[in-house]
Amino acid sequence: MLVALLVGVFALAEAVVLEAQARRIEPAEVRCPSVLGVGVDTDRIYCDVLVGNEVADGIIVVIPAHRGPATVTFMLHGRHTYSEDEVSRGRGYVEYLVSTAVATTETVLARPVVLAEFRTEADLVDRVSGGAGPGGVKAVAPLGAEGIRITVPDGVTEISIVGLELQVQRVDGKETFSSQGRPIGVISDVQVEYQAR
Repeated sequence: MLVALLVGVFALAEAVVLEAQARRIEPAEVRCPSVLGVGVDTDRIYCDVLVGNEVADGIIVVIPAHRGPATVTFMLHGRHTYSEDEVSRGRGYVEYLVSTAVATTETVLARPVVLAEFRTEADLVDRVSGGAGPGGVKAVAPLGAEGIRITVPDGVTEISIVGLELQVQRVDGKETFSSQGRPIGVISDVQVEYQAR
């Protein structure tokens, strides 16, 4: 009886170890229609999230062939245009609420949001190279960070991250943006975890 129990425990432990070994975590293949640029501090690639009505309008994340559900993770950021002049005049405060959808061609998997506030340059997550600003950085930069985790069903090979709406609160009022093609947020660090077929 004891021998049978021990054999069963070892078999279960071996199955758990084999499954864990078969799961892979790797950077995802991302088809980004609008690349913001590369982070100066992090070397991460930042991709603009554009408002869209269709899956094809979004950022496409390719999911390798997998057995069972896969998991896609990424960082969702606000998108801020930095102005030293606005900050020095006491008008730098901005709050962004970015609403997005993650979908397959058939269903919406999640509706991630990020709430990000800007007061000073220290609030920026990173600066993006390739601009005309001091040090060759762009004025537009990622702000705030919300870790997003999406479960992708078996058989799904692509998901799309599409912008829905941006609400902006400034010292002088509130605006809402939802026009097709407008960049409203930024993603970075897209990873996929899956069990290979």
